[in-house]
Amino acid sequence: MRSLIPPSDRLEQIDRARQHVLDKRQQLPSPWIQDWIERSWQRCLSWGHSPQQAASFDAISQQQLRRLQDQNQQLLHAASAELDRLSRAIAGTRYFALLTDAQGIVIDTRGEIDRQNKHANAIARVGVDLSERNIGTSAIGAALAEHRDIWLHRGEHFLQDNRVFSCAGSPLFGPDGQCVGMLDLTGVDVPERPELQHLAAQSARSIENALLRQHGPALLLHVNWTGLLQGNEHDGLIGIDADGWIVGANRHARQILHLNPTAREHASDIFSLPWESLHDVGQRDTPHEVPLWSGLRVQLKAAATTERATTLAAAPQVLKDVESDLIRRVMQQARGNVTEAAKRLGISRATLYRKISPPKRHPDT
Repeated sequence: MRSLIPPSDRLEQIDRARQHVLDKRQQLPSPWIQDWIERSWQRCLSWGHSPQQAASFDAISQQQLRRLQDQNQQLLHAASAELDRLSRAIAGTRYFALLTDAQGIVIDTRGEIDRQNKHANAIARVGVDLSERNIGTSAIGAALAEHRDIWLHRGEHFLQDNRVFSCAGSPLFGPDGQCVGMLDLTGVDVPERPELQHLAAQSARSIENALLRQHGPALLLHVNWTGLLQGNEHDGLIGIDADGWIVGANRHARQILHLNPTAREHASDIFSLPWESLHDVGQRDTPHEVPLWSGLRVQLKAAATTERATTLAAAPQVLKDVESDLIRRVMQQARGNVTEAAKRLGISRATLYRKISPPKRHPDT
């Protein structure tokens, strides 16, 4: 989105904001900057940082770096193709891409990085600590602290040394909804490009979806409100295992289905239909409307599946046989106590009664 404020006026507003918050230690009387920037500045001041101190782009040790790369193998693999695509999208703009872990340490870089430029070379190195606590306000630190998409320009950075940077950032969330890192687009002494905030956010969603696919759920479904399903990367995406447990979801799916961020949930607790029927949806090419326990309705559509999911969809009877055997064994262990068996299986008593009851026969048969 193009800014309606002329560049000179915008920089002047940023300088006025800096004087009030960083020099006079006063709250802003007018919204010259966004409130999350002021919060970030205040955090930096609370840590004892000064805007005039030298920026220190410290790198972790080689031993720490190897451990960090091992810990983030899944993220690195999931992000690789999208980082390549992103570097093509920003080619010629003098912006480049950085991928960090959840602590703000760079784990990958892409794009046209001018290694002769000391500012670009300082931050575009694997292992450099670009956390807010280390380098002050930046798109990286703010995105990780605020869990929101960020655009940051020139003097909105806390340290004077970092006023040469303009950057967009977007946090990355894993299949369990926890922040696993962030994606950053940075330029040095470049024109302001706030539209890069949208590009970074879009690329971050693609990386999150790749993480979920990489997780290998038995069933992977697009989800959206009725009439809005498109079957693409911008839908909600939810992964379900062979026992009906939700093993991952992207942020859109979590919002649509109101998933609990701290508890493991079963598909039967979300969808108001036998969860096994979701496998029928997984075999269709067209959207299917299903009800939620809330009374709302959503559309589901099969997403690109793993080999495991394809095998499962091709043998639904095998799944039912495995499930029946599991229920039989748990009922034996619970000595026929339906309440206890349902608790062990992680399903409601009503669901268990339905599964163990013989099918109703039509009077004419």
